[in-house]
Amino acid sequence: MIKRLWSVPGGSAPAPAAGSYLLVLACALLLLPTLGLYPLFDVDEGAFSEATRELLQSGDWLSTTLNGAPRYDKPILIYWLQALSVGTLGLNEFALRLPSAAAALAWIMAIVRFATPRLGSTTALLAGWIAATSLGVMAISRAATADALLNALLAATMFDLWRHLESGDRAALRRTYLWMALGVLTKGPIAILIPVAVSLGYCLTVRAWRAWMRAAFDPLGWLILIALAAPWYLVQWVLHGRDFVDGFLLRHNLDRYSGTLEGHGGTLGYYLVVAPLLLLPWSGLLWRAVRQAPREWRDPLTRYLVLWFAFVFGFFSLSGTKLPHYLLYGMTPVFLLVARRVGDSGTAANLLLLPCVLLLLLPFVPATVQWWSANGADAHAAFYAAQARRAVATAPLSYYLVTAMGSIGAICLSLYRRWPVWRRAVAASTILAGVLGFAFVPWLGELLNGPVMHAAQVAATLPGTAVQWEFAAPSFSVYRRQITPARPPEPGEMALIRTDRLEPNAPVDLLFREGGVALVRRR
Repeated sequence: MIKRLWSVPGGSAPAPAAGSYLLVLACALLLLPTLGLYPLFDVDEGAFSEATRELLQSGDWLSTTLNGAPRYDKPILIYWLQALSVGTLGLNEFALRLPSAAAALAWIMAIVRFATPRLGSTTALLAGWIAATSLGVMAISRAATADALLNALLAATMFDLWRHLESGDRAALRRTYLWMALGVLTKGPIAILIPVAVSLGYCLTVRAWRAWMRAAFDPLGWLILIALAAPWYLVQWVLHGRDFVDGFLLRHNLDRYSGTLEGHGGTLGYYLVVAPLLLLPWSGLLWRAVRQAPREWRDPLTRYLVLWFAFVFGFFSLSGTKLPHYLLYGMTPVFLLVARRVGDSGTAANLLLLPCVLLLLLPFVPATVQWWSANGADAHAAFYAAQARRAVATAPLSYYLVTAMGSIGAICLSLYRRWPVWRRAVAASTILAGVLGFAFVPWLGELLNGPVMHAAQVAATLPGTAVQWEFAAPSFSVYRRQITPARPPEPGEMALIRTDRLEPNAPVDLLFREGGVALVRRR
């Protein structure tokens, strides 16, 4: 139907299957051993994990709860996957994060498999490596949330949709509907909106709207989507009625777009800042890709990729609620577009400077954070300042050894001129990813959520009921392994509270205190 006009020079030969498998194996070695090295981050990781724990405890695999109350935030698929993982491996951080890590590895594999016959073996492997070592993917692949799974399913959807538009492959079209159905079970309508909008925009620009109509209204495709996705939504409507409609469809979809939820707002230019941050340490190639896009607009695949990113960027820029990971839904095409710019002349500084600078800064982060807590924090940041005062104490000697060795190794490899620039860049980004995963993120997790975990471990040894008192930290329930409702404590009850919200003369006994977190018992 729609033919490719060109491919990247020098990269037309398909990569051996072993190349992509070795890439995924290397990514797995960087990712999987790090999953259990740090506590769950609140609020999102704690909420997903506690909902999964309650699902297993209650035996109700249809509806989710959080601290005993119905949780309508997200559909069911990620909870099922986390529950299967926890049921097999036990309730721990590794098991809770494993579905996200597996989804991220599948995402990377999908990028390489899609790009190899279209952009060439070298560019395909580079695109996979850029994705794997970019800050956005590194963060989301280590989080026990739904977003890594949704991104993997969106990538599969968009890639199979292109395969259909490119060649008329009906099997690819049916797989598109399959991935959309699973995406709807992962996060809702966004899994349909993005492929529908991007494909419509693309087909209109190439005057192939009839092809779009045939694809968009394929009877068998819709049968697949409805058969897979509709039953769970129907069950929720039967079980919970208007509460489910209001909680999921209205509040967490329409209201989230039309207004600012939970304080997550931002200006129209929010994602102009977020995009290069998500792409770190490859951000130096972003402007080159943007500058080249108009010149390559005639190429169908480039047009499709640009429209994919542009729609996600524009759609979420207009949203009332803004979060960095929303833009990840449109970063897969960016990984492919910037990978084609790696071979451009003059890219050495763009490719090598950022990973080396970031690695050089990492050994000084704990001291800088602690200095801020003593000199830069104001009264509105009292809780975070209290947490930050532990920054140096929570950084073990291994943190400084790993970050220092990573800096030296990256600089040495960056200066090794016998290797082409792209190979040096891959080496430096690999070192950065390893340092972040094995040293920086574990330190950050202990700094931010270690006190909550430790408070929960103390509470688990003490008798009595516990509550969360003006403090949303659902990971407390996970580590305590009991539901912890959010309300003021009754006499004799324990309460988890932020120290900046604890009145000096409050009628409580202090049971535990660390950083900005306290566990108290009401008199």
